[in-house]
Amino acid sequence: MSGPEATRRGSVRWDATEAEHPARRAARASMAAVARGAKADWLALFAADALVQDPVGPSPLDPSGQGHRGTAAIGAFWDSVIAGAASLHFHVHDSFAAGSEVANTGRIRTHLPDGATMDADGVFLYRVDDSGLLISMRAFWEFDRAMATLTPNP
Repeated sequence: MSGPEATRRGSVRWDATEAEHPARRAARASMAAVARGAKADWLALFAADALVQDPVGPSPLDPSGQGHRGTAAIGAFWDSVIAGAASLHFHVHDSFAAGSEVANTGRIRTHLPDGATMDADGVFLYRVDDSGLLISMRAFWEFDRAMATLTPNP
């Protein structure tokens, strides 16, 4: 763990190919940083003008649907969305690398502070620049479909 914010206990389960690829490496590093709650480590993976769309398009998490561009906006996304989870668990079923990108299929299970859980199944795309920094992260999942999985604390 790194930094004072790294207190979350999440996980990354990787059932996909282990074949080396720069975008796959960045995607795995991104998920690992989020799982352990390491905001500074996560932000360090992004190029200065990177774009995060999670989910892609308008949603309650991004009403404009334009995403979050630049490390300041991406950091604000962390603060308003990611930081509110008690833990995040990633399960990657498959991973397809091509060019400077990787598309991962899988599920993100969010545990909320009150004990409720929610699952977001989707396709998660990561693109890197020539130095291996993320220039975009685009998550294709349906907000209403994920909310339908919300299971309150028993």
